[in-house]
Amino acid sequence: MEFAVIIFLSSGLFLGWSLGANDAANVFGTAVGSRMVSFKTAAIVCSVMVVLGAVISGAGASHTLGALGKVSAVGGAFTVALTAALTVFYMTKYGLPVSTGQAIVGAIIGWNFFSNEPTHAATLNKILMTWVLCPVLAAVTGVLLYKLTTWFLEVARPGLFQLDSWTRIGLIIAGAFGSYSLGANNIANVMGVFVSSSEFEPLKIMGITFTKEMQLFFLGAVAISVGVITYSKRVMMTVGSSLIDMTPVTAWVVVMAHSIVLFVFSSQGLSDFVVSLGLPAIPLVPVSSSQAVIGAVVGIALLRKLPVQYKNLLRVVMGWVTTPIISAIGCFIALFIVQNLFLVVVV
Repeated sequence: MEFAVIIFLSSGLFLGWSLGANDAANVFGTAVGSRMVSFKTAAIVCSVMVVLGAVISGAGASHTLGALGKVSAVGGAFTVALTAALTVFYMTKYGLPVSTGQAIVGAIIGWNFFSNEPTHAATLNKILMTWVLCPVLAAVTGVLLYKLTTWFLEVARPGLFQLDSWTRIGLIIAGAFGSYSLGANNIANVMGVFVSSSEFEPLKIMGITFTKEMQLFFLGAVAISVGVITYSKRVMMTVGSSLIDMTPVTAWVVVMAHSIVLFVFSSQGLSDFVVSLGLPAIPLVPVSSSQAVIGAVVGIALLRKLPVQYKNLLRVVMGWVTTPIISAIGCFIALFIVQNLFLVVVV
């Protein structure tokens, strides 16, 4: 692989590292923070499953981003990914809630404005609708799963040690499923903008053909895995110990609800099955794992009549709203600088 290609892909790899460092906490944070699962086990399971999810099921959501705006030049793709990564980095640094998917969508819209390319209105509407549906669907899923789980435990009446064992195994399984869904749904945020401009050729290994998309997604997934291994432990401990007071069983419900929602919005097979029943296709859109987790937590809190910090919730929502706007403006400015100061072709 040429060195120049790595340079241009570096912004996407940086975005992938950031995603792994932060979003792995939504999958394994409570399990690790509560000492139910060791960080080593969580990191290994998460890293492997993220790669599998990205390579096997990552194409669906990337097509939606491609329809929103086809970034045709590799210099433009580099700038779009870098702007999204910097938006995530700085908003996280200053304690503002942020979504990687919203940052990359905003950056693509910024590229559309700069290049005078139209933003596909139907695709944008589908993405915006999905951003609203994601936490709502996670809340509903969380409530149903919580009721089903508590009913099962009342019927089964496991002993204390048996419940502890079930919970540990359940958290690992939920984390594995969540990691797969995270890779499948969010790899489009990391490498989706490079699909149109990539010059990778199909690669055949042991009779299996790897398309250029699969190669890009593999590199992005490795970057996510590196973020999980190198920097996610501190975030996991923070989420698991201080974000919200949850029992291990409640934590399992939240992770499963989050994982189901991410899987629903990334599974081409599930969408095709729904269409075969005569129903509208499920939109395959990169959604925020943080939105899914918060939706599930709020749903369970409302079910159990627990106090909800609406002031903090409003702050989170404002972060979701401002992220794409900041990213779009930042990308437009960055493209102007890269094209006119560094003389790099971005369009």
